[in-house]
Amino acid sequence: MSQTIKPVWYPKTLNIYETQTAIGKTKRIFQDKLAEVLNLKRVTAPLFVESRMGLNDNLNGVERAVTFDIPETQGMAEIVHSLAKWKRLALYQYGFSRGEGIYTDMNAIRRDETMDNLHSIYVDQWDWESIIGKEDRTVDFLKETVRKIVGAICDTLDEIKKDYPGITITLNRDVTFVTSQELEDMYPDLTSKQRENAITKEHKTVFIIGIGDVLKSGNKHDGRAPDYDDWKLNGDLLFYNPMLDSALEISSMGIRVDRESLEEQLMKADCEDRRTLPFHQMLLDGTLPLTMGGGIGQSRLCMLLLEKAHVGEVQVSVWDKNTRKAAEEYGMNLL
Repeated sequence: MSQTIKPVWYPKTLNIYETQTAIGKTKRIFQDKLAEVLNLKRVTAPLFVESRMGLNDNLNGVERAVTFDIPETQGMAEIVHSLAKWKRLALYQYGFSRGEGIYTDMNAIRRDETMDNLHSIYVDQWDWESIIGKEDRTVDFLKETVRKIVGAICDTLDEIKKDYPGITITLNRDVTFVTSQELEDMYPDLTSKQRENAITKEHKTVFIIGIGDVLKSGNKHDGRAPDYDDWKLNGDLLFYNPMLDSALEISSMGIRVDRESLEEQLMKADCEDRRTLPFHQMLLDGTLPLTMGGGIGQSRLCMLLLEKAHVGEVQVSVWDKNTRKAAEEYGMNLL
């Protein structure tokens, strides 16, 4: 069931028409800055992939992809959940080299998403991926990349404020890094989301390292498919959202699996049957390059920088009647 939270603070700086213009500016400014700091080239991305290739993001393994048949190929296709795997294959096919990468506009449908202020069944994000060397597969390299992305986000906010001086939100450029295990040790009696809210409320900009594996408690901080991120070298980027007084995840990213970590994670996740899929075979035989990458939510970034309390104020989706009723009551203009 959907759940809409009433904003604790809601400045309503921009009307609905100003918001539409500001969304376009925000997206153009940020993607240019992201491409510059990470040396990325824009490419065109698929809306759907062939089911047989194993290219779709399986998320937590329980979400259902939207599937349909293609008579001409006599096969099935599915709307992407994200492009986590497709980008790595694209870098190989396009002949990119170490230090080079790609970004794209990713549009997805996640039909099983629970609707609230931050979640919609429609997902739009910048998906990016870069080729790295074996020596780059370190936490220090991960942190360096996170700082570059945070810098691009903060620089984007600075430019948006010049055009819209009524926007008052501030972001902390200084990233606090913490592992998921350290976070559990700090707040053993809280849930994962409550831990995220607690540390982000204190430090404002936080990156949680190591998501997908089991913690000492026997629980996971959050789920991750076993076949794209290395669970020891990935994480989530969070900013404090003053409108909702909570953490807002802007990006899930990480250094991708190599052969050893893929084999280990497939075994832990009881997904060893995926070894026979074309994408996974190319990973296991060393055909695909070593990469790192992630997704950065377009609507979520606009929501944060433009001081909006609901993701439906910066994207067009389908909402249930309870969400629409709550939005009207709280003064949130759903597009």
